[in-house]
Order: sequence, then structure tokens, then C-alpha cells
Amino acid sequence: MIGGGVTEYVVLLVYLIGMIGIGVYWAKHSKTSEDYLLGGRRIGSVLTALTLQTTSMSGYMFMGGPAQTYREGYFTLWYAVGDGGGAIFNVGILGKRMRRLSYFLGCLSPIEYIEKRYPGKATRAIAAVIAICFVYGYVLAQFLSAGKTMCALLGVPLPIAIIIGAGVIVFYTFAGGYLAVAWTDFIQGIVMVCSMVMIFVLAWNQVGGLTGLNEQLTALDPTLTGMWGKGNMYQGQWGVVAGAVGVYLIGYMGLPHVVIRHMAMESPKLAKQTVVIATVWNQLFIFVPYIMGLMGILLLPNIDDPEMVVLSLAYQLLPGVLAAIVLVAIMSAIMSTADAQLMLMGTMLGRDIYQRYINKDASDKQLMNVSRICILAVGIISVIIALIQPPGVFQIVVFSFSTLGSSFLPSYVGAVWWKRGNTTGCVASMICGCIISIIWEAAGLAGPTGMHTFFIGVIVSIAAYIIGSLIGKPPTKEMQDLVERAACKTKIPAGLATVNYKDIAPETNGVLTFLKESSYMEERGFQPV
Repeated sequence: MIGGGVTEYVVLLVYLIGMIGIGVYWAKHSKTSEDYLLGGRRIGSVLTALTLQTTSMSGYMFMGGPAQTYREGYFTLWYAVGDGGGAIFNVGILGKRMRRLSYFLGCLSPIEYIEKRYPGKATRAIAAVIAICFVYGYVLAQFLSAGKTMCALLGVPLPIAIIIGAGVIVFYTFAGGYLAVAWTDFIQGIVMVCSMVMIFVLAWNQVGGLTGLNEQLTALDPTLTGMWGKGNMYQGQWGVVAGAVGVYLIGYMGLPHVVIRHMAMESPKLAKQTVVIATVWNQLFIFVPYIMGLMGILLLPNIDDPEMVVLSLAYQLLPGVLAAIVLVAIMSAIMSTADAQLMLMGTMLGRDIYQRYINKDASDKQLMNVSRICILAVGIISVIIALIQPPGVFQIVVFSFSTLGSSFLPSYVGAVWWKRGNTTGCVASMICGCIISIIWEAAGLAGPTGMHTFFIGVIVSIAAYIIGSLIGKPPTKEMQDLVERAACKTKIPAGLATVNYKDIAPETNGVLTFLKESSYMEERGFQPV
């Protein structure tokens, strides 16, 4: 046990009550299925940026990442290098175009988006099965992280800690839907950055800065500061390095629980602002947890569980109240990812399974209720499995991330950037990417072949997408036109954009003023020339 004092109980209790309160508040404001599943598509740039990044980070950044660096040394920073630019690739490539195309197609979930962009009986079924299975792996990892954190914080048995932590997450997600998730993510993102930077500065001074850190690590084991990992375990394996960088650099574009954030943006215009905010937030946060894992090698040489590095450093370096706040920050990281994935599970099971295959005429209220029931059911099942204590957080997250990225990345990117991309390519890409990732991980082929699971998975998936699209039936002319509109390649006639209002009737003037000053035309694929 690390904590266990009265201070920790009070700080955590206040935090958890606050999260529950947000869920209750937004439960009253979710009137339709679009409100509940996508926040009514009215999420601004700051909120989009923080929910996008906090959703991506998870307990992995406070537990899995530092633990892996503790074990492997500097090699694990390859993951941080890719992650640092992940927001630029994700929002820059997909944000604006995906927001428009999902709006044109009337989609409320990333799986429904796949089916409508690539029409076919098998498309949604295959996409839903892959997404549900591996997003579930993410949920499981977060609940396990929540349990470990609560156990360290309160000194209660791990099973009770898992039930408490998971119970709060399930409740506010169940009650408030997407808006509750977005606003809790916003608050959690701020707490995460401030807390992590605070403890990082103190630990940094303890080891003597970067120079002191490197000198002491080199004296302990020269391979810890090398690029190939402790003991040169990845010597010459550039495929593993490329996978470690690429999994977070481009992998986010294949995660359904991340790309749904693009669909919920208030306007495509917000994409540029979102990129800037998300990238700045990334640089403040991404590298810090990994470096803290390195500092933990020196400051906590005998720690029993490396996933407790950040927790232990907090109590070693900070007074009680601040240490408790850092622990709350770790809970924030866990919750911000778990709630997004629970929300997505409810969306997929309600919209993509129930409404698609069981009750096609489901009313708006029925869809909301089914989604809520699914969130509750997934939460309960996840708690039961988390109590069995499956593998560590790092392994579950990286495997789930790699498989989801390999399965969906080509289809999401190709949907808005290649109008020739079709159903055959999408289905081939999902199946090949998923299967190769599972085989690679199950057989432990990353080491012997020098190829990271994500690296080989995404290469095979991209090849399958291109080949399948070239030999399959082209998309309809209507679909290709929608892709063009999503890219804003259709222009507003110059005369309409520059017309002299004084020469136009008052009622027409009002319409044109609206068109010029609002994002109405841009959301529908037009732009001024």
C-alpha cells in the first residue's frame, strides 16, 4: 500500500462525487440519441482537443508506459516520439473531412460510418465484431488500472478497488452519455497535465537533470541509455522501432473510440484549432511519463511492481495533499479512456447491432435506453474479468491498439482521401489486418522477425485495401461525389460569393448573408472561390 491516509480518502471522494455530478447534470441535457451518442455534434475545439487526447492516453501513460521504460530503458521512448506527433496526423488527415462525410451520411457511430461509406452486408458485421472485441480489451485494461490505483491509494483489497473505480466510470457514462464523457475528459485532462508536470519537476531535480540521469543510468547499465533497449534486446530490429513509432503516430486514425471525436465536432472549421491545442497538450504530457520510468530506475530500484512507479514517486516526493491529487490525476487518465470506450461500446451495441439487426424501427428513446443497458452490461462483465487479473496494462493496451489500428486505419483514411476505395478493399483490409495482428502477437513473432505487430499489421492491411479496391466494383457516382464534397473540392460560384448585396432584394440578402457568415455551405462540401 502506498497511501491510505484520511487525506487520500477525502480528495478521492470529492473527485468521484464531482464526476458523478457531471454525469447527473448532462443526463438531463441528453434529449435525443444524437445528444447521447455524439453530444449533438456541438463540441468545440478546446473540448474536442482535450477529449481526443485524454481518450488516447489512458492509464497506460501513468502505469503501462513508465513500467515498460523501467524495464527496457530508453528504447520505450520510441513510442513517445510517435505519440508526440499523433495529434497532427490524426486531426490533420481525418478531422475536417471525416466530420463532413459523417454528416453527409448521417452517421452516429464510427462503425455505421464504415458501413455507409463501404456499403455491403458484411461490412458492418465484420467491423462491429473487431471493434467490440478489441475496444473491450481497452476497457478491461482501464478497469485493471483503476483497481490498482485505488488499491494503492486506499489500501483496500484489489477486488473492492476495481468495483469502486469501475462503478463510478460506468455510472456517469451510463447517465450522461457523450457530453458527460467530454466534460469529464476536459477536467481530467487539466488535472493530468498539471499533476504529472509537478511531480516530474521534483523527480528531475532529484536525479540531477538529464545529464545526471544519463550518467547514472550508464553507470548502472550502458544499454539502458541505448536505442535498442536493456541488454540490446532489439538490436538491429528496425521493424520493431518503426512499429513503436508508428503505432501512436498514425495508429490513432484506426481507433473507433478516437475517430468518433471528429464526428462530434461542432464544425469542420474547428479542425485547425483542435490540431494546435492537441499538439501543445501532447508536448506537455507525452514524454514525461516515459522519462519518469527512467528516473524510477534510480529513485525506486527495488519496487515490486513497476506499474506503480508514478504512484510511488508521488508519495516519495510530495506532501500528502499533493500526492493525493497526483493519484487523482492517474484516476483521471484511466477514467478519461474507459468512459470513452464504454460510450463507444454502448453506441456500437445499440446503433450497430440492436438497431441494425434486431429492431430496425427502434425509436430514438429505445436506442438511448438500449445503449445505456449495453454500457451497464459491458461494465459489469469487465469488472468480473478484471478481478481475474489478466496480463499487464502495457501488453493489453498495445495489443488492442495495434489490432484496431491495423484493422481500421486504411478504411478510415481511404474513406475521405481516395474516392476509388470500395467495399472489397475495406473488408479485405479489416480481415487481413486483424488476423495478421492476432497471429503475430499470439506466436510472439515480433522478436524473431524484428517486425512490431502494428508495423506488419498495418502494411498488410494497407496492401489489402489497395488491391481489394482496385479489383472490386468502384463506389457509386453519388458516393464519389460525397467524397469530393467532403474534401471541399466543389466550389461556390464566384458570383454568389462576391455579389453586391445592395442590388439584391432584402429577403435574398438575408439568405446570402447567412450563407457567407455561417458554416452552413462549408459543412455541405462547398467553399468560396
